[in-house]
Amino acid sequence: MLIKELILKSDDRVLVLGSTGFIGSRLIPELSQRNIKLRLFVRNPSKLSALIQKNADIEVVIGDLVKGEGLRDALHGIHSAYYLVHSLGGKSIFKNTEFAEMDKRAAKNFIAAANAEGLKRVIYLGGLGEMGKNLSEHLKSRAEVAEILSSGKPYPTILRAAVIIGAGGASFEMLRYLVERLFIMLCPKWIDTRIQPIAVRDVLAYLAGCLLNPETAGKRFDIGGPEILTYREMMDQYADARGIARRIIFRVPVLTPRLVAYLVDLVTPVPSGIAHPLIEGLKNEVVCLDHSIDQFVPIVKTPFKEAVKIAVSEEKEGPGIAGF
Repeated sequence: MLIKELILKSDDRVLVLGSTGFIGSRLIPELSQRNIKLRLFVRNPSKLSALIQKNADIEVVIGDLVKGEGLRDALHGIHSAYYLVHSLGGKSIFKNTEFAEMDKRAAKNFIAAANAEGLKRVIYLGGLGEMGKNLSEHLKSRAEVAEILSSGKPYPTILRAAVIIGAGGASFEMLRYLVERLFIMLCPKWIDTRIQPIAVRDVLAYLAGCLLNPETAGKRFDIGGPEILTYREMMDQYADARGIARRIIFRVPVLTPRLVAYLVDLVTPVPSGIAHPLIEGLKNEVVCLDHSIDQFVPIVKTPFKEAVKIAVSEEKEGPGIAGF
């Protein structure tokens, strides 16, 4: 396919899957401000904001990605699609083993329909983490979905991010509640694992920038903020950004991810079924190994403390606006 065929024209429409989620709900106004015509694929349209539902330039198609229902209608006449769907583990810790299979089934349904409808591009937001026997099931599932989406006819653009700092994101809410509610913390050895967090506004800038730059088609990019921190340093910097005393953290090697998940369930509003896959992934170092995205979508990256202040300022009431 010629690069000019991948250029988004003014009358082209873009599909967003996962439009009611943490990233998708923020991406919609970001794209609308750029006068990009959108179509949203949703299972429950009542979760869309009233402003979105009244926007004449936004179409809504109801369907089920896991069942494959409504996908052909949603993809018909679409130029590019954002795939922002992650099932995680559901609401119960006992459902955690099901999320990976659901994610794979959904991705296969999507790519089959995309092939049939002639979709030109798909942009996927996955997770950092290198494949290997120690990779968490959550991060392994993200990588498997990326491979499925890359196997079809549409040109894939794969973005890989670590912890995203933004109000309502599951990872951020876990961090926020743990730091603000617990003065003394017993943590596993992963407290000193390195990570490269990224502000949600930077993620949105990369997502929109990749759509508008056709040269990103067919490429994979690592995206992250300007700092590489350990989880311990991230907690300390969160406390500094909030103007509260730093927490006393004891590293306890015997703590298992499941025990930590139960602690998170007690202290935070994040359901353990969502928290457990995320916590399991904390053992993996997640830093950018490739920085080529800066050549295609140059942005001014948001420092971690600034990202925290922005996220907290977005809250309408106390800790725990759960938008995940």
